[in-house]
Amino acid sequence: MPSIESLNPDVPLFARTGVNLASAGLGAKALAATNEFFAPLERMLDDSDPVFIEGKFDDHGKWMDGWETQRRRDGGHDYATIKLAAPGRILGFDVDTAHFTGNYAPACKIEACSSKSDDLENASWVTILPNKPLSASAHHFFKCDSFESWTHLRLHIYPDGGVARLRAFGVPELDPIGDGQEIDLVAALNGGRILAFSDAHYGSYHRLLAPGRGVNMGDGWETRRRREPGYDWMILALGARGMIDRVVVDTAHFKGNFPDRCSLQAADLQKFGDGLTDALITDSMFWKTLLPETHLSADSIHEYTDALADLGPVTHVRFNIHPDGGVSRLRLFGHPA
Repeated sequence: MPSIESLNPDVPLFARTGVNLASAGLGAKALAATNEFFAPLERMLDDSDPVFIEGKFDDHGKWMDGWETQRRRDGGHDYATIKLAAPGRILGFDVDTAHFTGNYAPACKIEACSSKSDDLENASWVTILPNKPLSASAHHFFKCDSFESWTHLRLHIYPDGGVARLRAFGVPELDPIGDGQEIDLVAALNGGRILAFSDAHYGSYHRLLAPGRGVNMGDGWETRRRREPGYDWMILALGARGMIDRVVVDTAHFKGNFPDRCSLQAADLQKFGDGLTDALITDSMFWKTLLPETHLSADSIHEYTDALADLGPVTHVRFNIHPDGGVSRLRLFGHPA
């Protein structure tokens, strides 16, 4: 069955299938904040879930995993500016106050701008999320109805306090492609998205589509040990409809737990519609084979070209690992159709 996390109806569709454009791991950057007395802004962009460490203090007080300002006494409010990992349309936010109880920010507002540089002194800021109340130690999912493409965000908190994580889920803007230029069609920064998976017990599954190689065994998709017949799988939407010419499967750092084999199926679902449904998961079992079952090895980069079937343009891929295990990165190189 699909992971509860991938299909949880309490989590909005934009958060289940969108790309977090505020991810430090994808390249988002903390630029400036009015105050960072208790905890630096850069922590708010971490990909890992926030943690609470009992008894950990630093020179400024209790160590907190997020951005936290000092208590204001002047009637103003705090705000911070970040650069998104890539220009893109934002579908919604998760303002997470995990572990902030008596020190969370009571309200927030988010503005956005589009700028070719990080010098934002003369930028034109637009409110894309009006004032919203926040509560202690909770996820706050807010839909964004803006249709423009943005490069920077400014998070206002009223009047002060802490935010553990800001996630801005959306669709990156795909750069214009020159004639004959090969791109990674499933890269998160090109709009590739993970729609569903059978299991993701270990690691950070969303890092499967991130830039670079994995830095450790937790930097990738790893399933639990399978104790029943079958195999694990993941369904992905390409950032652009295209022809897949080259596949790279990287098992970096996975040594005693890499999959024995992998295979790929693909389909052209232009008319299926966006989003995740049970019908899409069922349909994926019958997609055409792009890469037949192929053996993998430990801690290695595996590249496939000649073994790939010519399926023409596709929009979605099902990545199967047999029977279970861990993969650091998946690359699907090709040309937009």
